[in-house]
Amino acid sequence: MKYPDDLDPELIARLVESGGGSLTRKMGIEFLELGAERSVATMPVEGNTQVIGILHGGAHVVLGESLGSISSAIHAGPGRIAMGIEINATHSRSARSGVVTATCTALALGRTLATHEIVVRDEQERRLSTIRITNILKDRPTT
Repeated sequence: MKYPDDLDPELIARLVESGGGSLTRKMGIEFLELGAERSVATMPVEGNTQVIGILHGGAHVVLGESLGSISSAIHAGPGRIAMGIEINATHSRSARSGVVTATCTALALGRTLATHEIVVRDEQERRLSTIRITNILKDRPTT
């Protein structure tokens, strides 16, 4: 996986240890590139479909939120966390098989808010969905 040079070592350790979280692992999401400005991940359609055999809309959103939240956490930096406060998705096409690829791009990176757009595409590069997420950036609580 490709990480930015200045990525918080604690965040890297948490990502490696958790695989991005239990839901991410269950869905087969694989992170290829992670950064505040741009991140990329893939997810298989198989195992993530709804009753009519197409990729579940919620699966698109989980993929998008996973990328957007990690990208926001990278932007937040050491000692800070990112928490999603708003997400929306527009589904343009469906997929029945193969692997989808999501590309996350920063729209606005501030001190307290980060907004990203995630585009999910099929293996033919057709846009399947567009997701937008905003995360609030806060100091990590002390325990």
